[in-house]
Amino acid sequence: MTDARDEVNAAVKKMVVAESRLTIDPATVGDAEPLNGEVLRVTSVGFLSMLIRLEDELGVTLPDDLFAGRSFHTVADLVDVVTPTCTGQRAG
Repeated sequence: MTDARDEVNAAVKKMVVAESRLTIDPATVGDAEPLNGEVLRVTSVGFLSMLIRLEDELGVTLPDDLFAGRSFHTVADLVDVVTPTCTGQRAG
């Protein structure tokens, strides 16, 4: 699962950097970095757009209810939710 998590982590960081319109190396973004803070600026509309791009990047379909009732404050929050979906779809 570490390989899948690493892949999701890299993809998420790439997306949040692009969504925030930054010109920094995504690898420099920490897992605990807030999605909407001093560095990253991910809006709610941007978040939805990012999810669609993540599906394309990772080659998976994220269930519509995957995010229901959850709060996302940091990069790690998003990685934690997406990783099991990626692992499950690829294992089958």
